[in-house]
Amino acid sequence: MEFEKRKLEWLEFDLLEPFPHVIHGVFLRHGGASKAPFETLNLSTEVGDHPDTVKVNREAVRKALGLPKIVFAHQTHGTNVHRVTAKNCEKVPAADALFTSEKDLGLAISHGDCQGAIFYDPVHEAIAVAHCGWKGTAQNIYARVVSAMHQEIGTQAHNLIVCISPSLGPDHAEYKNYKHEIPQDLWSFQTKPNYFDFWAISKKQLNGCGIPEKNIEISDLCTVCNKSDYFSYRVDKKTGRNATVAGLKG
Repeated sequence: MEFEKRKLEWLEFDLLEPFPHVIHGVFLRHGGASKAPFETLNLSTEVGDHPDTVKVNREAVRKALGLPKIVFAHQTHGTNVHRVTAKNCEKVPAADALFTSEKDLGLAISHGDCQGAIFYDPVHEAIAVAHCGWKGTAQNIYARVVSAMHQEIGTQAHNLIVCISPSLGPDHAEYKNYKHEIPQDLWSFQTKPNYFDFWAISKKQLNGCGIPEKNIEISDLCTVCNKSDYFSYRVDKKTGRNATVAGLKG
């Protein structure tokens, strides 16, 4: 379902609707201060946009969600998972996934065609966000998130709820060099030569971690097909990034 506030627009997931204290959203590209080619709600500091403009955009997101603080990941297309606390939130190391069990502390990852995922553990009251492109898929970053949450706070995979943002759809996910980039056990997810269904791959990987089908919600919106609402690196190369944000309200 889609929301709008102060000219910002974002998506919220149906699976998280029964949990109103889980503040979350996948932000569309509208309502920000960035100029071309980052117009307008670019939320990444790594694409060439002016840092002050990104700061304005991030503050608008924070206010829209009503969170006291939002911590953005320093992404590397890797698989590092970092636990964020009130004590360490000012110095977050490079990681493509963040999780926390603390209240009023928002977590965010940026993406343009890649998947932005939210993990919610309703038993231990913990939230995670993860950035997953083809490199993250190849290394199964989602399994790393589940493992880290299990080891540090006791999360059981069957309790997790996972929601995945709009991202590159199967009609546009062309990988001509897939034999060198994508593990062979995933080659069966080709929808036609060189094109892959990463939505189906993600569901398989999450199921493989022990997360039930009913606990997974994947947006069927392709960022290439909907580039008027979502940034697409594959289409525009030099462009902004959307963000997936989640936090637990105290």
